[in-house]
Amino acid sequence: MPKAKLPVIAVCVALAWAGTQFAAPAAMADSPAPPIQEKDVTVKRLDSGLSEIILPEKAARRLEIKTSEVRADASGRKVAPYSSIIYDLAGDSWVYSEVAPHRYERTKVKVERIKGGEALLQSGPPAGTKVVTAGSIELYGAEVGVNGE
Repeated sequence: MPKAKLPVIAVCVALAWAGTQFAAPAAMADSPAPPIQEKDVTVKRLDSGLSEIILPEKAARRLEIKTSEVRADASGRKVAPYSSIIYDLAGDSWVYSEVAPHRYERTKVKVERIKGGEALLQSGPPAGTKVVTAGSIELYGAEVGVNGE
């Protein structure tokens, strides 16, 4: 009896593998943001060791960059949307601040706690600063490079 199950398992594995081969291109086609091309972005190194990322308007639209403002709560503490926080490989937390239209700088933040969709900050940009809430990962990739680029 176990011998009869082996071909069925082999057929199932083969069909599952074939399904992933045909499904992958469709999933990639639905990707909301194609990778940033070098011609689409200017990375200007700053004295701080970080960079200013400058996107043409078309690239910012294509990446669907969204921003929201850091605000102060009733006690004056800074609150940022949690969606604006990114973490690097060392575990440090950052936001991308919009310093001018389509110009972004990575700013280090220290998160005190997270409640719902908000991050209470111990340190970070002042209230009123626009921070990127959608598209930060693409900006980070443009800044530090991807796959050795």
